[in-house]
Amino acid sequence: MQLRQSERRRAKIKMALQGASGTGKTYSSLLIAQGLTNGDLSKVAVIDTENGSADLYAHLGNYNVLTMTPPFTPENYIQAIEVCEKAGMEVIIIDSISHEWDELLDFHSRLAGNSFTNWAKVTPRQKAFVEKILQANVHIIATMRTKQDYVLNQKDGKYIPEKVGLKSVQRDGLDYEFTLVFDIDIKHFSVSSKDRTGLFMGKPKFQISELTGKLILDWCNSGVPGNQNTLNEQQVIQQIQYCNNIAELLALYKQYPEYQENLKPHYGEKKSFLIQLSNPKNYSTNGHNKRH
Repeated sequence: MQLRQSERRRAKIKMALQGASGTGKTYSSLLIAQGLTNGDLSKVAVIDTENGSADLYAHLGNYNVLTMTPPFTPENYIQAIEVCEKAGMEVIIIDSISHEWDELLDFHSRLAGNSFTNWAKVTPRQKAFVEKILQANVHIIATMRTKQDYVLNQKDGKYIPEKVGLKSVQRDGLDYEFTLVFDIDIKHFSVSSKDRTGLFMGKPKFQISELTGKLILDWCNSGVPGNQNTLNEQQVIQQIQYCNNIAELLALYKQYPEYQENLKPHYGEKKSFLIQLSNPKNYSTNGHNKRH
């Protein structure tokens, strides 16, 4: 045994997006993957358990799709991840991992004998699935469905169910295994409920974009300590240059209010460039820039 100092090496992000149906988890995952691959979606694979929903966003680029069909066992998920790894994918989107937990619950309910002791037949399979995600040498984005959660509260001598928020359809505590977890609402706004990167925790709600993935990629490659709660000024200047449209620039501006005043010239210059770039008068009809 040898003692060594801790260090933050280059990492592969393991993150989850959770939200109700219709919140845009698949689309948001693809935007993050776009940022993680610097726009090269050919290095992205979507493991699709949602009846072809991954193909709805083919306009974004030429990403890859692996369609899974029942049974959604942990073993089949592990096999699907391995197929993507062998194909040289850099980002794997698992959409979604809720089906895996539903499958294990069905398996447990069919077992004869003591319900409590039967969990010993379920837990190792779940653990193998989680370990495969965490140990894979690729970026992994997993989506999870959420459902309304209730508790029983006593009122006037009766127990009445009361809503207490949304709960992901997966084993309790799984979110703690991920480095980063985004909760997405029905208006497609996200907030971080778990964040070891320090990039998003405590920040206002925002809409996920390609820039989100680029921020995460920079964190993965930087070796900056994970408990750092923000980017420094120079890193934000770099992120300004990454912005592809006004919406991304505005999201970055709002995300780091502490730098708004000092970086106004940088934001203004980038904004002017993006406006000029989006003006069709600057381009000829055959797609070549009129200005040289």
